[in-house]
Amino acid sequence: MMKWRPVLLSPLLFIFLVSFSTGFHGLVLSHTIPEEHDHQHSNKMRLELIHRHSPQLIGKLVHEASNNSMPKSQQQRILELVLRDTTRHRMISYKRGQYGPNSRRKNWEFNTSIEMPMHSGADYGAGEYFVQVRVGKPAQKFMLIADTGSELTWVYCSTRSTHKRRHRNHRRVFHADRSSSFETIPCLSNMCKVQLADLFSLTTCPTPITPCAYDFSYIDGSAALGIFANDTITVGLTNGRKMMLDNVLVGCTESTQGGTFRGADGVLGLGYSKFSFATKAAEKFGRKFSYCLVDHLSPMNISNYLIFGCTRNEHSLLGNVRYTKLLLNVMPSFYAINVMGISIGDVMLRIPVEVWDAKVGGGTILDSGTSLTILAEPAYKPVMNALRISLSKYKRLLSDIKPFEYCFNSTGFDQSLVPRLVFHFADGARFEPLVKSYIIDVAPQTKCLGFLSVRWPGTSIIGNIMQQNHLWEFDLVRSVVGFAPSSCT
Repeated sequence: MMKWRPVLLSPLLFIFLVSFSTGFHGLVLSHTIPEEHDHQHSNKMRLELIHRHSPQLIGKLVHEASNNSMPKSQQQRILELVLRDTTRHRMISYKRGQYGPNSRRKNWEFNTSIEMPMHSGADYGAGEYFVQVRVGKPAQKFMLIADTGSELTWVYCSTRSTHKRRHRNHRRVFHADRSSSFETIPCLSNMCKVQLADLFSLTTCPTPITPCAYDFSYIDGSAALGIFANDTITVGLTNGRKMMLDNVLVGCTESTQGGTFRGADGVLGLGYSKFSFATKAAEKFGRKFSYCLVDHLSPMNISNYLIFGCTRNEHSLLGNVRYTKLLLNVMPSFYAINVMGISIGDVMLRIPVEVWDAKVGGGTILDSGTSLTILAEPAYKPVMNALRISLSKYKRLLSDIKPFEYCFNSTGFDQSLVPRLVFHFADGARFEPLVKSYIIDVAPQTKCLGFLSVRWPGTSIIGNIMQQNHLWEFDLVRSVVGFAPSSCT
């Protein structure tokens, strides 16, 4: 009988192509590879984010996927997206315990940034974004899912003992034996037994030098099994140079079960924790990172970026940047925010304050790995009722597309007649998403209210579709998140 324990959800939103080489303990700026040493210019670490449905991925991945693995219509794509979101929310609830059982920095580092270009992938997969990066010494290319809801970065991996019997059907595998600095973490170490316990390290330790193993079990039946190691991620800077981030914790995944990771070579963990890539990379760049998501249906030639470092000049902002508090220690590893209410058409809805209080089982998080916005039932009902009134002139589809509660024939739809929805934060900030972010296209001439309900008590989630066409800047020093409308191009 398998024991119940916390589970991670399928890593969702973004996929990265990274450069891994290995190292040892904390994140260290090993070196850059410049053509010139002009540290006066403002540079950034930037990774390209590619939406899982992007046509850009089709040419690279479609020949590797079976016909059944590709959504055949927008409606099928949305339904697959919903399945992923509901699974992900169950994982977040487990992690919160709501269900189930119980160095010195060089001066120039702050004048540089990492940039990872991002693309929407509307024609492939289900709701994630991908970032192209390089991984390894020498460099090996991979596509990783960028996930703000999980902490561990891992890649499909081959070692001497697994090379011949695993990954036979996977297109790209990290060959650990080819990395000059690949260093596993011993199972007998304090890091394995204590520090990595929250990342599902196993207690199995047949010999003192046996690598520390993990078993990530996902609530949808998927799993990733492998060993922990220290490795290096190589990224590009805005001035064209390359930089190596040494000694990042990396999972060497030897096997997976289930279809959760289809189309990806692994996961880039962006959650808030000591071992996540986001935290480690941000330490070198003023402890800031940001992303700007284009419309999830955008064509491949429209891109945006995941950036570590200064971001303000890299996006076409369409309004002022507003800030609200990040509650980093309220829901560990998640980016929680202090919502106080929702208004529609300048009318505040009657939602119990407990819905927004994490201390009593509520609370709200920003999550790039969830596509739709999920509201606890006491908030979901008044939001749906208010929006339904404004859509009553359109013919409701009696055979609603499950699990959407309200869908309608969108022929002649005029979004200017829809009252604007606004999230109000306790410190006075207001987030006003675009109408298309909560009245979404599901099929030709069919739109639905893009919300899902979760029973109370439960965590509310502002998903990536609600976040689209906005810059989101996470400042881990000030514990605030800034946001502003943007074209993200």
